[in-house]
Amino acid sequence: MHFVNLVGGLKAEIVGKTNIDISGIAYDSRQVNPGDLFVAIPGFKTDGHQFINQAVSSGAAALVVTDRNVRADVPVVYVDNSRKALAFLAANFYGHPSHALKVFGVTGTNGKTTTCHLLREVFSQQGYKVGVMGTIGNWLGTQRMNTARTTPESLEIQKMFRDMVDSGVSHVVMEVSSHALELHRVDQVNFRSAVFTNLSQDHLDFHENLEEYLQAKGKLFKGLTGDALAIINMDDMGSFRHLQEVTQVPIITYGRHKDAIFKAENIVLSRDGVTFDISYREQKLPVALHTPGLFSVYNALAAATVALEEGVEPGAVSSALADVLGVSGRFQRVDCGQEFTVIVDYAHTPDSLKNILVTAEEFVSGRLITVFGCGGDRDKAKRPLMGEVAAKNSDLTVVTSDNPRSEEPEDIISDILPGVKAYTENYRVIEDRRQAIHYAVSQAKAGDMVVIAGKGHETYQEIKGQVFPFDDREVVKDVLRGQISC
Repeated sequence: MHFVNLVGGLKAEIVGKTNIDISGIAYDSRQVNPGDLFVAIPGFKTDGHQFINQAVSSGAAALVVTDRNVRADVPVVYVDNSRKALAFLAANFYGHPSHALKVFGVTGTNGKTTTCHLLREVFSQQGYKVGVMGTIGNWLGTQRMNTARTTPESLEIQKMFRDMVDSGVSHVVMEVSSHALELHRVDQVNFRSAVFTNLSQDHLDFHENLEEYLQAKGKLFKGLTGDALAIINMDDMGSFRHLQEVTQVPIITYGRHKDAIFKAENIVLSRDGVTFDISYREQKLPVALHTPGLFSVYNALAAATVALEEGVEPGAVSSALADVLGVSGRFQRVDCGQEFTVIVDYAHTPDSLKNILVTAEEFVSGRLITVFGCGGDRDKAKRPLMGEVAAKNSDLTVVTSDNPRSEEPEDIISDILPGVKAYTENYRVIEDRRQAIHYAVSQAKAGDMVVIAGKGHETYQEIKGQVFPFDDREVVKDVLRGQISC
């Protein structure tokens, strides 16, 4: 693309010749190819400006910087915010592909992944080719692409959108994290609708407090334009009121609130799933799900609201939701024929852990044994809260390591334990996660339930900058294989 066309409309000061062509965009100097535009981004650990010489040596044809002191032998584009500039330039370079797609963004603390998975199923059964961006993977139709973040960087997002358009994708469902909103990763994305699930404590290592966390979520709704819809959980009234104030598009509410447009009624919870009716605009739609728990009602209700507003026939919505057997790492049962139940779940916030354990309590006839830890380099304030939730709702709590990242596992466990000790003496600390799972499963007897929380679908453990293969589900199977055929 010609340089002038690429930067056209960008608020910037340009020094150097502009009669050049740009072959690509990079923000990692190690990924620069000859002819690329290099965007220097000040990061949390390193600053891209430190690698400008390396980028130029690799053939960068031009630079985008925020440091006004930068000088180079190639054109330099001075901007106030290089993350915003990256999103703008990426959309320009790839031809604003989201405008050729129906993009549905889902944000909130819990339920994003499942809601997206359910929407994908509904739209797929309508014959649409569906793209997915989220925690458990990025999908281009049936082709899976790996992801390191819930919401990728803006350059990757626009590239994936372009690939989706070129491959015939019409609908995209994507998780939108608060980090992505704060860091401008979804700037320039044309959303058809935005969904808000709920808000509870998380990411306070990044946001100053819950109010700032909510404000970050609100940016998704503030940015909606045209005939887009804001689809909001009305039962989270505090968040609803804020989002109601910031958005300029029509609001469609869902929940159990008496004034919700799409309301869940006649809810029946069981060990094997849940049934309920969606009451909306003088109609009732019966829904049956294979995943148990009240949280499943909210996820399905959110997905159904989007689909029904998109004109999908009610019967088709109900049928598609009934066909979903589960989502990877979300209240996923590991069943090898044992006389007790083992559940693996991604729950890694106080609220999500409570939801899982309260659901488990409703159906377990014996003891409830919980194995969990907390991630390193993340919100420390939630650690004792999660300990409290586990202790209050479990007969035996096993505190272990999760993804300690750069922290010492014992330090993370020390942060958890005050919450545990305040409510129970029946706990064990086993730092090694494999040994902790082995202990919990070996303690289980007929009628018991073991909940292993925190990692869910993840197939790795991150320790001191190294990533090791680790899958809670496979570890459980290894333990059970020592007892019975699996």
